Amino acid sequence: QVQLVESGGGLVQAGGSLRLSCAASGRTFSNNALGWFRQAPGTEREFVAVISWSGAHTTYADPVKGRFTISRDNAKNTVYLQMNSLKPEDTAVYYCAAAPLAVSDRSVYRVWGQGTQVTVSS
Repeated sequence: QVQLVESGGGLVQAGGSLRLSCAASGRTFSNNALGWFRQAPGTEREFVAVISWSGAHTTYADPVKGRFTISRDNAKNTVYLQMNSLKPEDTAVYYCAAAPLAVSDRSVYRVWGQGTQVTVSS
C-alpha cells in the first residue's frame, strides 16, 4: 500500500511560482503512475497532470499546459509539480494520487494524499 503526503503549498502572487512535492511510502511507488488533482471550493476535483511509472510519459490538463511541469524521482519516492505563471484561478487544494495507469480519470486512482492548499492572489 502506498501512502502519500503533499507539501509545498502556500500563498503566492499572480505570476509567481510554487513547487509541490508528494512523498510516498511503500514499496510499490515505482510501479504506480502518479497524478495531481485539484479542488476549489464548490467544485469537483479535477485532473491537473499525471506521470507514468517510468517518468517517460506525462499528460496535462489544458488549463495548465505550458505552465505546470510534473516530474518524479523514484530514488527519492517523490513526485513534483512545478507551477509557474500562477493565476488566481489556480487557487485550490492540490492532491497527489497513485494509480496503476497514467490516466486523467480520477476513479482509477486508488490512493490519495491529504492535500495542500495553494492560494494565488491577484
